[in-house]
Amino acid sequence: MAQQVFWIQKSLQEMSPEEFEAVCDGCGKCCLHKLEDEDSGDVFYTKVACRFLDHNTCRCQSYSSRQEKVPDCVVMTPATVAETYWLPDTCAYRLLDEGLPLFDWHPLVSGDPESVHKAGMSVANKVVAEESVDLDDLEDYVIRWV
Repeated sequence: MAQQVFWIQKSLQEMSPEEFEAVCDGCGKCCLHKLEDEDSGDVFYTKVACRFLDHNTCRCQSYSSRQEKVPDCVVMTPATVAETYWLPDTCAYRLLDEGLPLFDWHPLVSGDPESVHKAGMSVANKVVAEESVDLDDLEDYVIRWV
């Protein structure tokens, strides 16, 4: 049973690499282009996805070499979670870092790897490919994920 609730019993820093990786709920929101208001610091998500995001599964199609192909792709680690201020409010890394519980739809809680999609909490089939838009027009694609 202890292995099944590692995310409750351990801090992000105490997790093994495999456990830390399993915390990701697979929503795909971190793979969306974001805009930041220079004055307020507010971050706005767009529905424009990184070219490597699979729009159905919300998984990176180039995960092992993503930083080589997209140099500004942020690799999540226990150290980067706290400083990655733009993570969505529903992000499991953010929740655990802030001492909050995971949502019922999180695959670790539900036991179903598809629960994030079934609950409508992922970007599955809700995004557009970055190749199909002019990235200078990102403000036209701002969206609020509920």
